[in-house]
Amino acid sequence: MSPLAQPSPYINSPWIHQPAGLLPPGDEDGEQEIDVSPDKCGFMGSISREEGHVYSLAASGGLLYTGSDSKNIRVWKNLQEFSGFKSRSGLVKAVVVLGDKVFTGHQDGKIRIWRFLGADRRNRHKFVGSLPTTRELVAKSINRKNYVEVRRNRNVPWVKHYDAISCLSIDAEQGLLYSGSWDKTLKVWRISDSKCLESIQAHDDAVNSVVVGFDGLVFTGSADGSVKAWRRELVGKSTQHVLVDTLLKQDHAVNSVVVMHSAGALYAGSSGGLVNFWEREKHFMSYGGVLRGHKLAVLCLAVGGNLVLSGSADNSICVWRRDDGADHTCVAVLTGHSGPVKCLAVEKDEAAGEESDQRWIVYSGSLDKSVKVWRVAERGQSVKELEEDGEE
Repeated sequence: MSPLAQPSPYINSPWIHQPAGLLPPGDEDGEQEIDVSPDKCGFMGSISREEGHVYSLAASGGLLYTGSDSKNIRVWKNLQEFSGFKSRSGLVKAVVVLGDKVFTGHQDGKIRIWRFLGADRRNRHKFVGSLPTTRELVAKSINRKNYVEVRRNRNVPWVKHYDAISCLSIDAEQGLLYSGSWDKTLKVWRISDSKCLESIQAHDDAVNSVVVGFDGLVFTGSADGSVKAWRRELVGKSTQHVLVDTLLKQDHAVNSVVVMHSAGALYAGSSGGLVNFWEREKHFMSYGGVLRGHKLAVLCLAVGGNLVLSGSADNSICVWRRDDGADHTCVAVLTGHSGPVKCLAVEKDEAAGEESDQRWIVYSGSLDKSVKVWRVAERGQSVKELEEDGEE
C-alpha cells in the first residue's frame, strides 16, 4: 500500500563515489563540434551558451526548444540553431509542445502560445495569444464572485496565476493543458478554445512540478514536500479533479515528478538528493523505493524508454535503467556542467541500430548557461563496470 505521509529515508551522503563523465565535456567557452557518430555513447557536445540561466527544455518533432532568464526561446534542429522568438516579459520557466503549438510558462504568471509556421517561413514561429485570454479575464473580472483572495487585501480572478508559472504538462488525448505555479494552484486549460476549466488549491507551498499520468491521474510535486495524485473526472464539457492520495509528505521540497507510462511508475526528485518512486497496482499507487545517486538536491527528472534521468544541484546527471522486478541500475553518471542541472529533455535516437539496444539523445540545461547533448543506451554497463573498465 502507499505509505501515506511517510517521509523519504534520509541519508547524509547518498553518493560515496562518483565516477568521472563518460567523455570530456569540451572547452570552457562552449564552442565545440557535435559528434553525431551513431555508435558513440556519452558526451556529444554543447549546442548553446545562452545569455542567461537555462530553465526549460522541450524536444518535439526534431526540434529542441530552450528557455532561459533572458526571455528568449531558442529553437534548434539537427543540433544547429534553427529559429527563435522572445517574450516581452517574464523569464521562461517551462516549455511544452503539442503539434504546431508551443506553450511557454513565464515568471510573470502568464502562459504564452506560439505557432510553428513552417521551415520555409522567414518568421518560423508566431505569437498567437496568452492564457488566460484577455476576453476571459475581462469576463471573469465583471463578477466579484469570480475573485479569490491570494494575499492579504489582494483579490484576483480565479483564472489568473498571480505568481510565476513553474511547470506545464499536456494531456494530448483529452486536449488539456495543466499549469502549476508558485501561487500554490494547479489550473486546467482546454486547448481548443483556451478556456480555463478549473483552478485547484493544490498545495500549501509552490507547485514545482506537474505530470499527466495514467488511468486519468495527474501528479503534482510541491515545495511543501508532498506528492499528490489527482483523478480527472469529466463533468459535461468541463473537468473536476479530486485528490485521491498523498503519496509523500516530507521536509524536503519536491522539485520534479515524471511518469514512466510503460511501467505504470511515478518518480519524484527532491531537495534531499533522493528520487522516490511508486508503481501502479490496480486502484492505488504502491511505494516502490528510493534511488540514491546525488550529493545535493535533485532538480529535474526525465524518462526515455526504460531509463530515468535525474539532474542535480551537484552538477551531474544520473542515468537509471529500470529492470524487471522494479530493480534499478545506475548505468551512467554524466558530468561536465559547471552549474546545477535545472532541466532535461529526452528523445529517441533515430540513428540507433537494433531495437534491443535502444539509444536516447539527452539534452541538459544548466545554471552555467549551457545546454549539453549526450547519447545513452538502455543496455549500458553499470557504473561499477565503467569504473573497472577505466582502471584496466
